[in-house]
Amino acid sequence: MQTIRELGEAVAARRKLLHLKQGDVAARAGITAESLSRFERGRAAEFGSRKLLAVLAVLDSELEVVAQGQSGNLDELRRERAQSGAAPQDKS
Repeated sequence: MQTIRELGEAVAARRKLLHLKQGDVAARAGITAESLSRFERGRAAEFGSRKLLAVLAVLDSELEVVAQGQSGNLDELRRERAQSGAAPQDKS
């Protein structure tokens, strides 16, 4: 991820995967539902680190800093694919 918009989209995808409503996540994170909505849609000019960490905690997620161009190990790639809802591809 390289933009706030991409980060917001990832948070929205995780929230939806967990079947949580924006209002519920926002309330538990101590922010407004409007603030979370703007962030998820890429409409927030900035979204503070405290807010982000609070939202990620509610979503049972964490932020990982990885050097650009680094590819994950096989377990990380499988987990990422599972979280995105992508179907496994048959190579046979």
